[in-house]
Amino acid sequence: MAQIINLNKARKKKAREAASAQADVNRVKFGRTKEQKALEAAQAEEAQRKLDQLRREPGEPAGPVED
Repeated sequence: MAQIINLNKARKKKAREAASAQADVNRVKFGRTKEQKALEAAQAEEAQRKLDQLRREPGEPAGPVED
């Protein structure tokens, strides 16, 4: 005799397993380590600092000052 199963529970279980498998794939594909996040933040901060150093204030001459 065949075993009786609840189709609703079987469908939900299958969906949970599929979602879990997709989550594993996404962790590998998009996951970053703490060190990688810190490095990217430091690089972004350094780039912003360099841009701020090159920013001209209103009223400054556009090019090199000639005497």
